[in-house]
Amino acid sequence: MRIVLVGPPGAGKGTQATRLAVKLRIPHISTGDLFRANISRQTELGKLAKSYMDAGELVPDEVTIAMAKDRMSQPDAEGGFLLDGFPRNVSQAEALDELLKTEGIKLDAVLDLEAPEEEVVKRIAGRRVCRKDSAHVFHVTYSPPKQDGVCDHCGGELYQRDDDSEETVRTRLEVYHTQTEPIIDYYRAQGLVVTISAMGPVDEVTGRALEALKSGQ
Repeated sequence: MRIVLVGPPGAGKGTQATRLAVKLRIPHISTGDLFRANISRQTELGKLAKSYMDAGELVPDEVTIAMAKDRMSQPDAEGGFLLDGFPRNVSQAEALDELLKTEGIKLDAVLDLEAPEEEVVKRIAGRRVCRKDSAHVFHVTYSPPKQDGVCDHCGGELYQRDDDSEETVRTRLEVYHTQTEPIIDYYRAQGLVVTISAMGPVDEVTGRALEALKSGQ
C-alpha cells in the first residue's frame, strides 16, 4: 500500500506510522528522518537543506520533494510506503501526484487521524522529559513519575521542552490548520481520505487504522 498519514501535532502520527509500517510491511518515510539522513550523509540535498536550516529559513518544497523522490525510489519502497510529514501543503501534494504519475503509480489512501484540539494541547503540554536522558518521557496526567519532577529511571530532573508549552502548541496547531489541513480536502476530492479517531489506547488506534485501510471507509 502507498499511504499518506496526516493529523494534527499530538495525534500520535509518529507512533502509529511506525506501528502501521511494521504491520503492513512497508517503509515508514518521515520528513524528519529524510532531513537527518541526507544531512548526516552529506548528500547534495542534505547540504542544501542544511544551508536553509542554518539560516533559520524553511527548506523549500522542491528540496523536500527531491528527498522524498529519492527515498521512494529505493528497493524497499517498491511494494509501497507510508509517508509521514509529507506532503505538508497542497503544493507538495500536487507535486507528489505528478511524481507518482511519472512512475505509473498512485496513492491507495490518505489516513487522517482526528483528535480534539484541547486533547492535543493536553497531550503535548503535559509531557515532561528527563534532562539526563531524553528517551525518558513522562506525562503529568497519563504517565506521571512516582515523584513529581524526578525521573523514575535515573533520578534526573524532568522539564517541559519549549516547543511543548501550551502557547507553542497552539501556534503549531494554527500552522497545521492553515497549511496542512487543506490537503485533506484536496485528497478527499480524489476519494482517498480515510478518517479515524486517534483517541484511545495505542493498540486500539492501530487496529482501527488497519481496519479502516482494509475496508476503505
